[in-house]
Amino acid sequence: MPHPVLDMSAVVKDYRGLRPLRVERLSLTGGDQIAVFGMDAPSAEMMTTLITGAAVPDSGSIRVLGTATSDIKTADDWLRLVDRIGLVTDRAALLDMLSVIQNLAMSFTLEIEPPPADIRARVAALAAEVGLPESVWDRPVGVLDGAGRTRVRLGRALALGPLLLLLEHPTAQVERDAVRALAADVRAVASRRGIATLALTADPEFAAAVGARVLDWDAGKGTLRERRRGWWPWT
Repeated sequence: MPHPVLDMSAVVKDYRGLRPLRVERLSLTGGDQIAVFGMDAPSAEMMTTLITGAAVPDSGSIRVLGTATSDIKTADDWLRLVDRIGLVTDRAALLDMLSVIQNLAMSFTLEIEPPPADIRARVAALAAEVGLPESVWDRPVGVLDGAGRTRVRLGRALALGPLLLLLEHPTAQVERDAVRALAADVRAVASRRGIATLALTADPEFAAAVGARVLDWDAGKGTLRERRRGWWPWT
């Protein structure tokens, strides 16, 4: 039986003077594609913070790739864990004056004006993989629409070959007519790479398209209840 990529059990975390974040049970193995539906922005941010080990729960346990986040004691250990998690969030800054290629190249090198030929080739393949057309590769990121910017963040999240792809409200700035295509591309990329995907979202269309399973989160109890197929019109 495969080992969980992420395992959360009886997690409680107080934050920002709000009611605690609670997660009764959540487990993902390699290749799982799960959308957790119903988390608002503060809850999703705290969930991300806990999964990446930047904070530890007040009670309960979180294991990522076999390591309990509460056991991480050094910066080097934490960085090794974070390098294996790809995070897509609007909180991740993009450099608007730099091109798509340059923004993606920063995952591999600080030599970006221009990137070395081998790095450019690697980044071009990554840009194509996440659905960024060649026509925008050398344009400033600042001119892209919301969907394009999210695809750049997706490329950066995938750059180091993560085993867990974590998406935190990824469609908050995405145009409505682009949501379904973005979700389909996220799901296709994750399937090709065989990585686990966890999307934290309040967007029903994105949840239905990106998740092989969609779980409703009860904020008060922390329970996660699976929705049946067909809950969204075209699923």
